[in-house]
This record gives sequence, C-alpha cells and structure tokens, in this order.
Amino acid sequence: MAAPLSDGERRKQISVRGIAGLGDVAEVRKSFNRHLHFTLVKDRNVATPRDYFFALAHTVRDHLVGRWIRTQQHYYERDPKRIYYLSLEFYMGRTLQNTMVNLGLQNACDEAIYQLGLDLEELEEIEEDAGLGNGGLGRLAACFLDSMATLGLAAYGYGIRYEFGIFNQKIVDGWQVEEADDWLRYGNPWEKARPEYMLPVHFYGRVEHSPEGVKWVDTQVVLAMPYDTPVPGYKNNTVNTMRLWSAKAPNDFNLQEFNVGDYIEAVLDRNLAENISRVLYPNDNFFEGKELRLKQEYFVVAATLQDIIRRFKSSKFGCQDPVRTSFETFPDKVAIQLNDTHPALSIPELMRILVDVEKVDWDKAWEITKQTCAYTNHTVLPEALERWPVSMFEKLLPRHLEIIYALNQMHLDRVAALYPGDIDRLRRMSVIEEGDCKRINMAHLCVIGSHAVNGVARIHSDIVKNTVFKDFYELEPEKFQNKTNGITPRRWLLLCNPGLADVIAEKIGEDFVTDLSQLKKLLDFIDNETFIRDVAKVKQENKLKFSAYLEEHYKVKINPSSMFDIQVKRIHEYKRQLLNCLHAITLYNRIRSDPSKSFVPRTIMIGGKAAPGYHMAKMIIKLITSIGEVVNNDPYVGDKLKVIFLENYRVSLAEKVIPAADLSQQISTAGTEASGTGNMKFMLNGALTIGTMDGANVEMAEEAGEENLFIFGMRVEEVEALDRQGYNAQEYYDRIPELRQAIDQISSGFFSPRDPGCFRDVVNMLMHHDRFKVFADYEAYIKCQGQVDQLFMDPREWTRKVIRNIACSGKFSSDRTITEYAREIWGVEPSGNVFPAWEA
Repeated sequence: MAAPLSDGERRKQISVRGIAGLGDVAEVRKSFNRHLHFTLVKDRNVATPRDYFFALAHTVRDHLVGRWIRTQQHYYERDPKRIYYLSLEFYMGRTLQNTMVNLGLQNACDEAIYQLGLDLEELEEIEEDAGLGNGGLGRLAACFLDSMATLGLAAYGYGIRYEFGIFNQKIVDGWQVEEADDWLRYGNPWEKARPEYMLPVHFYGRVEHSPEGVKWVDTQVVLAMPYDTPVPGYKNNTVNTMRLWSAKAPNDFNLQEFNVGDYIEAVLDRNLAENISRVLYPNDNFFEGKELRLKQEYFVVAATLQDIIRRFKSSKFGCQDPVRTSFETFPDKVAIQLNDTHPALSIPELMRILVDVEKVDWDKAWEITKQTCAYTNHTVLPEALERWPVSMFEKLLPRHLEIIYALNQMHLDRVAALYPGDIDRLRRMSVIEEGDCKRINMAHLCVIGSHAVNGVARIHSDIVKNTVFKDFYELEPEKFQNKTNGITPRRWLLLCNPGLADVIAEKIGEDFVTDLSQLKKLLDFIDNETFIRDVAKVKQENKLKFSAYLEEHYKVKINPSSMFDIQVKRIHEYKRQLLNCLHAITLYNRIRSDPSKSFVPRTIMIGGKAAPGYHMAKMIIKLITSIGEVVNNDPYVGDKLKVIFLENYRVSLAEKVIPAADLSQQISTAGTEASGTGNMKFMLNGALTIGTMDGANVEMAEEAGEENLFIFGMRVEEVEALDRQGYNAQEYYDRIPELRQAIDQISSGFFSPRDPGCFRDVVNMLMHHDRFKVFADYEAYIKCQGQVDQLFMDPREWTRKVIRNIACSGKFSSDRTITEYAREIWGVEPSGNVFPAWEA
C-alpha cells in the first residue's frame, strides 16, 4: 500500500495532481462513506473491493454534476455553434482516474482513500475499460472529446452504447481466443439514462410520392434510448456530454398486426430490435457488408439528427419566437463531423428531414447539408472502404436510396458539364458503382455531401488528394484539408506517467498540460546532467513497475535492464508485425551462432487483437507466441532476448506499457498507415521510434529531426516504383542469407515442432502475395536495429535523444488538432475561459 507523502515530498510533487486541502480530504471521506451506505447499501464489514470502487466513483461523479448541469445551462443561454462529433466508436478506457486528473481531485482522493485503509491504485484496477472501439479511430474520438471540453467548445460526441465492446483476448496454446466483453455486468457509474429523450428510428417500409410530398410509410420502428456520460475539460469547470444510443423495442413490437399470434413469441422477438446495439463489430480497417452493421450506422445517425434538430429548434437565439422555424441559419449553429464513412448516412438523412419533413426546397436543403457536414478520411486501404449493395438499401432504407440516386444524378450532371464526353471520369466519380452487384460508395457520398474533407496526417492527406479522391480534388480543391491527429496529454502523460510529468513541471512549470508546445522549453535542458539523470530514472522506475505487473498477471519474468522493444497495435498485415518477427528470429540466430559474444539484451513485446475472421492476423499471433516459446526456453539465450506477446491489449494496458517503453516500433509499409497515434504516445513518454516514413512518423521526424528517430526503409515513391516494376520476394530470399534462414526455420517447423506445417500460409503469403513487401525492407530494418543497439549502449546519448523527442512532441497534442478543426472546418474559436468555480 502506498504510504502518504511527507511534506517535503508533497511540496516537490507538483500540483498537477491537485492540492489536497484538509477540507477536501474530509469531504471525500464523508461522501465515500455516504455512498457506501446509501448507494451501495453496504457497511465496512461486508463491502467488497468492487463496492469500494463504486463508492469512490460515485463520490468523484458528485463533483461533476454541478459543473455538468451548469455547462449545459450556459450553452442553452449563450446558444453557441454546436459541434457534433459522430462516430461508431469511442474507445474511452477507464474513467475514474481521468476524472480525478481533470478535476484536480487526485491527491485529495488518494489521501482520503489512504486514511480509510484502502489503496487507490487497487480500486482503479477494478474498473472495466469502456472498450467501445477497435483501435486508432475510436481512441482518437475519445482524445478529441477530452480536447473539445478542455478548449471550451460546445461539443457532443454521439455514438452507440454497445452492450458488448471489443472482445477480451485470451491466448490459449498460442492462439487467440475471443471472449465477450460484458463490461456493463456490474453497472456503469458514469452514465445517466435519459428515457425522456427516447426517439423513434424507422427501417424497411416503402415510399409514397404524392402532390403533397414524399412519405416513408409502413416502417418498422426501433426506439433509441440515450445514455449520457460527462466529459470534463481539464480544470476549466466545463463538462460536455457524450450521448450513446441504446436500442429498445417499442411496447407494441410484433403485436401491431391485429394478430391472433403468439403473445409470448412476440415479446421474445423484442430481442431482434434490441440486437442493433448489442455488439461492436471487431473489424479494424476492413469492411464486412453485414445488414446489422448498416442498421447500426443508420440507427446512430437517425437518432442523433433528430436530437440535433430538436436542440436547434428549441434553444434561445436572441429573438422572441419559442422555436426556430427557418433552417437558413442551421450551418451557422450546427457542425457535424463524420468520423470516417460509418456515419455517412447523415447526409441523405439530413436531406430527408429537410425536404420530406420540414418542406425545405431541395437545392436549399442540399446547400444546408453540405455547409453542415464535414468528413474525415481514416484509411486508403481498398478493403476498408464501405461499399454497400444497393439491394440492401432498397430493402432497409428505400427513401435514402432515392435521395442518394438524386444527389448522384445532380453530381454527375455537374461533372459531365465540366468534362464533356469523359465517360470514364463519370464512372470513376459516381456514388453508385455499376457491376454484378451495384454498390453505393460511401466515401464518394461523403465527399460530395461535405464542405470539408480531411486526411489525418500530411502524407495521408496528400495521398488522398493524389490517388483515392484525385478526380474530386481536381473538381473542388478547396474542399481538401489536412488535420494531423493528436493525443490528449492529460491521459497520455499526466495520468499514465506522473513521474515524467513531475520531472518536466519542475523544469518548465505546469502550463504544458494545456499547451503542449511549451515542451520546446525542455531543449534548454538537453545537456543538464540532473535532468538527464531524472528522465532516465523515471523510465527505469516505469520499467520496474511494468516488469512487476507482467510477473504478477502473466507469470513472465523479464530483465528490467534490457531494452523494452514494443509494438502494440491491431494485428494487420500492413502494420508488419511479421517484419518484427523476422528481426526477433535474426537476433536469436545471431545469439545462437555465437553465445559468448556480448549482445544488447532486449525484451521484444508485441500486443494487439486480430479481427476474429482475419485468418492471417491470427496466424501472426500464433507465430509470435511460437517464437517466444522457443526463444524464451533456450538456455543459450538466457536473458539476452525474450519475446513476449502482451495478451488483451487495451487502453488500460497501453497506459502501463507505453511509459515503460524504450523503443517504439512503427514499421508499416510507407503509404499505408494514415497517421498512427500510438507513435505519438510513445514519443511523449520517452521512447525512441524505429519507423518508416509513413503516417505521422514523417511529421515526428520533421519536428524532432530525422537523426533523432531511427528511420529506415522505402519511401512512398520507392514503394510505388517497386509496384510498377513488380515486387519479387524470391529475389530477396535468394540474396539475403539471414532472411533465408529465418524463413526456412518458420517453414520447416523449427518454431512449431508439433505441427511442422503450421505456418505454411504465412510463408506462402510472404513469398508469393505479400502486398506490404516485408522482405523489401528487411535489410534496412535489420541494419537500423543495429544502430538502435549501438545507441542503447550509451545511456547518456540515448536519454539526450529521448529528451529531444519529448521536447518536440508538442505538435501532437489533440488540443492543437481540435483548434485546427474548430478554426478551419467548424468556424468556431476555442475559448481558454475557465468557468467560475461551481459545485452542485
């Protein structure tokens, strides 16, 4: 149990954790005991650790409600332009510690819980992750919510309250096994159901055209029940809302048809409607055209747009009318940001409401829709692009299909007028793809229906303009922008790495927490021996702590003085975990061939989930665990090399592993990773990066200096050249002996003696149809890893590079990203204002 800090230690410890006034501590204790008694109906004799967690969560939540109510009241009074961030994923992780950090309550809670004879860290570990996302896209949405609240924007996150989030990953005999993530089993103390705002969502039915207008009739109705979660800004008394929708069957569900039918069956069938919000689709960068997924996409859009329009109509706006009747000013009061194409149905749905329901003229409605919506593209991989069969729309959303056809016709008429006779251009630019199965290209719909389209790192935005949307860029170049992703420094520095935050604040003060560019001031201390020592010491402490965690939870013993070489991200061929594997095997072979030679000891850790239906990704996990099995049990190797698969990688595990990393692997084939955000987290937390010139790595190298990262491999132009020439894996296999040895070992069953043919699919892919050219970068990668070893042997030089990286990571704050969205896409100005302090 952590002992309370002495006065001297407490003075040294900066107030980013909040000053624990005696009054605050007493108040927290009192509130904690009250919740244990009245909310949880327990006393100290029978309370479990989970009861204590809930008592603390409710205590902390009490500090949010006054600020939350007042923030929303303030928005109602002031009627600012509202920002609606629509996403099918919000990968929030745990909420307790983040709330304490942002409210400046951490020290008070720490002290109060200690006085009660409990351990705060132990209670924090009880909380379930809210795993409502797959990876980067969902976590980005979560970071953005934190930044929008911290910047005082009137912003709302809208998504789905999945009953089951991303699966829990178990490793059994080296294979991934999925388990349902029943994260709501014990209840969620942070959400508040709002049944009074329940809304109907329609599916199926048919369209009636009449002189009075268009009606969508005979539909099936599902109700959308909102659950609100508070999103606190950092110490500014702003609390925004994330509203997640849950599907409920109406009470007359399946009992409508004056039927003599089976009442019991009808009630049981309510599950069919409620399945819409049951489970998150576990695919990352892959489109699987399932009807249930399309239902989810329309469900979140239809409920959210009704909510947006209700709020638009009813809010105060300086005139005496009880409600707004004109939609002229809609784009001045509403911005809708589409997080990828998943909420693309916002475009036809807003058109449907404006034209069919509100009777706005078609052309006017189209102008309003375009000025309101903006689209963020997250990937250039063709298999990730959403292309829905027209036949599915015809059945599920017949009116939306008509609207999409009409919008497409307008769009194609314009293109035809500008490029007469260019039939191929019309085909390329159509929202409707002709073929055996006619499909709707959702990305094209987003581009024509938005006033701004952005990529998420400079190189990605260039690729978007020059390839994926080249024709659209030629048509409307002013639409296309770049917004390089960022991460919130609250969770990804203060919360996960308080030791480093303290060392930084000691040197430059605390303002960097809300203005990360101030980290530049650390460049003055790059040769300061005390600072170099302090930064190295924090890293060593984090490594010891993570080693202890691994030993306790995974029963693996590692050498904490070894280099922690880490690659954590979704398992995907384009992310090239296989390249990492080949390096591990090469190192192993080098140690075996000369065990007496001195080696820089490494612990290679790879973590991440594979989509359940992605066979190759699951094979990659099996290969990693199999390599570990051989390497970790070879007496010749000892603790020179360990290969560990980190099971069930998730936000709460990232918060532990990232601060302990020495080396961050960001090794996707150039031109495939749109941005990456894990790369930024490692940089901010004092790891050095080995990576290709891909995604945000390019800008990281630009900020810190290319010589302060380990950059290797083909650039985008070289990859394209190799594509034109034809990539031939055999050529590398024949030419590079260490590569050949590694592949032969995988192939022969050296790593799978009980099933020698286990990895034939992997080897076959690498040799004959590797889209991501692993072998082409192998030599450069191995050489670059040698440079990593060289530098690691000089701890002072290594730490100086670390400091330079931290000092240059300021650009990668999501506060900077959101400020750019606000000014350049949403047309609002962030406010640094802190509301007057208020309580419930």
